[in-house]
Amino acid sequence: MKKWIYLLIILVTFSCREKVKETYMTSEKAIDYFSKIRAVCDRDGGKLWGKNLFSPVMFVDRTSRKVVASHADAEEILRFRDGVYTGLYPRENIILITASEFGGTLFGLVPLPQEEDEYRIVSRAIHSLFHVYQKSIGIDPASFTAVNMDEKDARIWIKLEWRALRKALNAKGDEQLPAIRDALIFRGANRETYPKYTAVEDRFETYEGLATFTYLLLDANSPEDFKSRLFEYLDRIYQLPSYTRSYGSIHGALYAALLYDKGFDFKTITPDSADLGKIVREVYKIVLPVVCRDVAGSIAINYNIDEIMQEEEKRNQEIRKVADQVSIFTEKPVVYLELESPYFDFEPEDVHPIDTLGTLYYSLRVADNWGKLTVNKIGCLVSNNYKFMRITARGFKAEKNTITGDGWQLVLNDGWQIAAVGQNYFVRKVMP
Repeated sequence: MKKWIYLLIILVTFSCREKVKETYMTSEKAIDYFSKIRAVCDRDGGKLWGKNLFSPVMFVDRTSRKVVASHADAEEILRFRDGVYTGLYPRENIILITASEFGGTLFGLVPLPQEEDEYRIVSRAIHSLFHVYQKSIGIDPASFTAVNMDEKDARIWIKLEWRALRKALNAKGDEQLPAIRDALIFRGANRETYPKYTAVEDRFETYEGLATFTYLLLDANSPEDFKSRLFEYLDRIYQLPSYTRSYGSIHGALYAALLYDKGFDFKTITPDSADLGKIVREVYKIVLPVVCRDVAGSIAINYNIDEIMQEEEKRNQEIRKVADQVSIFTEKPVVYLELESPYFDFEPEDVHPIDTLGTLYYSLRVADNWGKLTVNKIGCLVSNNYKFMRITARGFKAEKNTITGDGWQLVLNDGWQIAAVGQNYFVRKVMP
């Protein structure tokens, strides 16, 4: 008898572990959140961008992929229940904070945080709705990689610039203009060092930076609350080991904050490719030296350059430690995937540059022409030029279009296959 009771306990325990945790986003909570999001948008009333940003919103739980939406989709895929529209988000799609078409309707996609957090949920919604606004004026969703921002010199210049921008936003009276000029000199020095990345930087700073600025501003209770949230986000980005896929989100927001303080009309710019630094220079009537690098070094001492150098040396030491752990991606067998037009979904804290070897992502979801890859635990290695990536082939197992290995799963689109070449594997198009 005891034996059967013991077996029953095991079966019950196992079945409980197998259940997918339900999302905390109930219909009642969703209705309340949709109301709060609309209230934030209505409070602005289109003053910032000339249009009320509220439009269809879709919450998506990352684990269950359950959808709770504010509006119906044109193709009636979602079902109306208890005052909201529900369904499942397609497995082949990456869940990002962006504008996403579902069933013929454009939604502001809001990935739900693991733990319920009202500020994060509402601010993510405003973030995604700004991207819906961009889409409505012809700017398609995009992701950016400023690969130069992990170079030592670029990181030093950007940190100096951030310190000067913080000083400028906190300054009053005659102290502000010199700080803005210093920030623009550091910006100029950086761009003189890496001129071929200027266009990418402009698009990154406007596309994501203006989104950050918009949700921070619209969801703030006061100017002081806005500035506090802005600097909290700056501090978070500042500490990251990699800036390539994160710096623009805060950088553009800082320059936008300076413009807002001056009463700038944001409706006069295209939130896609404007040079926010240039606009700040014109609005504040700043005169810069012909060559910024000739001056930048001498004023860097005013922003504790020695401390920044120490921070970067510590980062290099950490990189060397991580580099010792990546042999799993450099020794056979490995799986190679070429990146053609990837969309990345990741947490900035999971990104670790490793000198010439590339960038290590401990956790990553990426969609490309070949399909969708989900990486957990062990991670993957992405080349410095973001042209290809490597994952370990340990535990390799293929079943039709689904391939798995230690810590990852790959779902291939039709017309693609994974082929063995020697001890390694390559993802490629099926030959006709």
